Amino acid sequence: MVTNNYSNNWHKQSLPTLGVFRWIICLLFIFQAIAGYSQSKNDPGDSDFKVKGFHLDLRVQVMTPEALKHFAKQMAGFGFNTLVMEWEATYPFKEHLTIANQFSYSREELEDFIAYCDQLGIQVVPLQQSLGHVEYILRNPRYSVLKEDRKDISQLCPMKIAESEVLFQSLFKDLAATHNSDYIHIGGDETYLLGHCDLCSARVEEVGKSQLFVDHMKMIANLVIENGKTPLMWADIILKYPEAAAELPKETVFVDWNYGWKTNHFGDVSKLQDLGFTFWGAPSIRSHPDNWYMTNWSTHFNNQRDFIPYARASQYEGMIMTSWSTSGLYGFTWDVGYDVADMVQIRNTYPMSGFRILIASYAAAMSQLEEFRPQEFVVNYASERFGLNEKEANQLWEFLVFPRELISNAKPVKSKSVPEVKENYRQVSDPLFQLSPNQHEEEFDHFRLMANLRMLYLDYKEVDEVYNSPAFTKDLLPALTKQMEVILERSEELNKAFYKLNSGFLYDAEIEELNRQRVLPIKVLYHRLAKLK
Repeated sequence: MVTNNYSNNWHKQSLPTLGVFRWIICLLFIFQAIAGYSQSKNDPGDSDFKVKGFHLDLRVQVMTPEALKHFAKQMAGFGFNTLVMEWEATYPFKEHLTIANQFSYSREELEDFIAYCDQLGIQVVPLQQSLGHVEYILRNPRYSVLKEDRKDISQLCPMKIAESEVLFQSLFKDLAATHNSDYIHIGGDETYLLGHCDLCSARVEEVGKSQLFVDHMKMIANLVIENGKTPLMWADIILKYPEAAAELPKETVFVDWNYGWKTNHFGDVSKLQDLGFTFWGAPSIRSHPDNWYMTNWSTHFNNQRDFIPYARASQYEGMIMTSWSTSGLYGFTWDVGYDVADMVQIRNTYPMSGFRILIASYAAAMSQLEEFRPQEFVVNYASERFGLNEKEANQLWEFLVFPRELISNAKPVKSKSVPEVKENYRQVSDPLFQLSPNQHEEEFDHFRLMANLRMLYLDYKEVDEVYNSPAFTKDLLPALTKQMEVILERSEELNKAFYKLNSGFLYDAEIEELNRQRVLPIKVLYHRLAKLK
């Protein structure tokens, strides 16, 4: 009985103590839940992308080996683990050296860069276009048999599978030997000539565009797999023509590029996911209609704000930020028989040396689950990076997101005249030149140069507007010619500034060529006016 009484008393006496203990445990669980919720708002955690990457476009604006290394180190600092390299004609293929251009890297430079990235924890993924965007290959007579069209040499004929297989087996074998990444990107975007030639047209009539596309890309993807790599492919064409998609190797990863438009822009992603295919996303910091004189900053900031959360919610496994130096469209100088004597890109963007702020915002948007707020980011960036106060930081924001109006057919798209466009632009560009960053001034100088280049362009377009108007008469020639002389002098000053800011980032010879291309239309108009005098 004593034992029982003791036991019962212990039980009764312990109840309050146990109650307090249980409350403490409950409170700990609550605190953990609150902490977990707070962390989940700011930390992607398990929902994070396994591939956090950046795409380097080396079709034009070829970066020096030193600049490539500096950029890779910067990417590692931002937490990225992948670089997709669109080497194009800068890659020195052993068996196809014909493809290489004057800015081609040496094998030693290439291997040194990949090894450097490996030390940083960055895998280097080569991008080898294999159907469209192959002007740089087809411009050479050695490969002319593969053309879909004599005059439009952007695309291979997908019916010439055997001939293409020989070429790409060699190219992929070379790329697989130099790159230790898990992937090879096989391109496949914007193949607008599908069904164009007689052979392809007949095939499309028989089986449709999807089958024509898939037959070629299946061969390409299998070559990559045979070389021990996983094929990546731009998703736009297979989303547009998905009927034969199931025939592609299931290892294929589709990269859905979206530069600010609605989701499922090209087609229904979920239908391909239901077939078992993996998707990555790809926003952009430079894309159409960006050029030397205008960058749609607000589009790119909002693209990061909107597309990254969508891709995460849609279970995309990777994210690759693209950055296009050109549209991929070219003008040609032809020789007899439509042999290519020379080709030049139709559109250029400002070099990537001036876009660190967009790369940093991409890293910030990737690192959080809560809504990314571009203005808040830019204001904080301007404060921490440049030492600007809040008012000055907001002035930078206003400059960046102010709409840059296109001038088409010598007339503004929206405004009444070019002088009106200039006056509107001055409202945000003039305050920019009053700002005085106390650190990273060279980075800030890119903004100033962009503003100066745009104003020079508008000055030139102001003359061009008059020249192409019914009001143009010989009486206006002296004044217009004088205006153009001033513009040409100013262009030479800006060429020097462009060289100063990009020397070491781009090759000197390329900077000289870019300056020449940018001033060319100004010189053409000047000489036309001068001859009329």
